[in-house]
Amino acid sequence: MEREKRNDMSYSRKRSFTFGAYGSVDRFTCGDETGPEFVQDKSLDTLDSPTSERKPFRSSSSNQKESELFEIIEKLQGSRIDEQRCEFPLPLKSPLSTTGRELPLILPSKLGGYWIDPPLDRLVDVSPTSSHYAVDPESYDIMERDGEAKIYHEFFRSRYHHSFTAVDPTLGSLVLSVCLEEEENRLRVILRMKECSLHGVFSVSLFPTLPSAVELAKMLCDRVTASKFDVVCYLKAPELITTFDEHRVSPNFKFGVLCQKDRQLTEEDILGNNEESEEFKEFLSILGETVQLQGFTGFRGGLDVCHGQTGSEAVYTSFRGREIMFHVATKLPYTEGDPQQLQRKRHIGNDIVALVCQEGQTPFLSDVIKSHFLHCFIVVRRIQRQEETGGAAYQVSVTAREDVPPFGPVLPDPPVFTDHSKFREFLLAKLINAEISCYKAEQFSRLEVDGGTLFPDALHY
Repeated sequence: MEREKRNDMSYSRKRSFTFGAYGSVDRFTCGDETGPEFVQDKSLDTLDSPTSERKPFRSSSSNQKESELFEIIEKLQGSRIDEQRCEFPLPLKSPLSTTGRELPLILPSKLGGYWIDPPLDRLVDVSPTSSHYAVDPESYDIMERDGEAKIYHEFFRSRYHHSFTAVDPTLGSLVLSVCLEEEENRLRVILRMKECSLHGVFSVSLFPTLPSAVELAKMLCDRVTASKFDVVCYLKAPELITTFDEHRVSPNFKFGVLCQKDRQLTEEDILGNNEESEEFKEFLSILGETVQLQGFTGFRGGLDVCHGQTGSEAVYTSFRGREIMFHVATKLPYTEGDPQQLQRKRHIGNDIVALVCQEGQTPFLSDVIKSHFLHCFIVVRRIQRQEETGGAAYQVSVTAREDVPPFGPVLPDPPVFTDHSKFREFLLAKLINAEISCYKAEQFSRLEVDGGTLFPDALHY
């Protein structure tokens, strides 16, 4: 009986604890040597023995477990280090995983909404030995923002003419101007609506009698349903119309200029640049001349020319009868402790088009600069040529929001410029056309419609 009881005890489950990640460990003991009395005796012997004679209270089993513990910790720690490694953002992963060629100037937003020219799937050869050419600068035509906007000033203002107004149930307020050109025996007509302006020339011989304002309006736009137009008797109406037209076709432009250094992927990094490298200064000299803002009398593009609150210098140029002011980020005030650099973004974020000058191989992300106004970026990367050719070449790429129509001049193939004078002509024409094209995007066309509504209403009442 006693023997059976002892055997039962020897197979009983004992619980012991080890320190570490395991918590409690259940073990089975077998045999009399590991019974409770034996364990207790061994424990007392260890505690009573001198320190020098004490041996670690470890079994081969605990050594093995400890070894396994350290192996697991090593593996876990290794994976944590891998997780903390700095990686490119998601939009960069797929292009960077492709083989060996140079990185593109621009990569699309992971959310989409932008087009890129040249497309990413088109291989661009920018090697020093490849043949680079550019279209003749004389073919760099500049778009008209509103072709009809200058017609009134050119054909109506200095001639005897009549203007009429009406309120159409569908189209809203309308303004119709009619001029009889007796020398050519024709009628010149321009119809302004909140959506757009329409212009036409009709031979008088088409009409048995002089047509009414309603008939002329319907000839230009078959959607007109107004049955009556009233004559505008306001003496200053021609001046008001001209002012409105000139406002829509301002000859002045302002563009942002950003410097993107190698490994800069965020808005904060790009807007936080203060130093201007020699390469960047050379690029600015291609755009225009550096002018002192204090007392500057040309087009200032919203910069302070009296108190120095927007910096002391800016880059300015004139091009084909137009004045251009560049908002260069590195020349705008820098605010310590402000990672967003709101003083700089206040100007560049209110531009419609911005230039990005890259120093290095880090691509520009289409939506990295957050702004309601910025719709287009023209990105330039300097390419060092072979020593015998001298100087540097510039590679160009363009990105814009999806609702911005394409615009010229067309990028050459490859999109690389070696002649700095041709590069300047191309770049300035491209910038101007970019802004004009951006006005056709939904956001700006909606603003123009809202603003255009006020003009006919004011003239009508």
